[in-house]
Amino acid sequence: MKARVSVEKETCIGCGTCSSLCPDVFELSEDGQAVVKIEVVEGELADCAREAKESCPTGAISIEEVS
Repeated sequence: MKARVSVEKETCIGCGTCSSLCPDVFELSEDGQAVVKIEVVEGELADCAREAKESCPTGAISIEEVS
């Protein structure tokens, strides 16, 4: 199943957990905020993104299932 991934800039504290767990989907920008590299993911990348969402200390990551 495909999933659309996003990061709330206002909530992100730039801890880097998401980019450590899932570097194919997330990275830290020059300003230290997490950004999404691939907006729509599926398979292993979707699983990885979900793990990053669960591990985010501020809940800044959102994942929406898409068809």
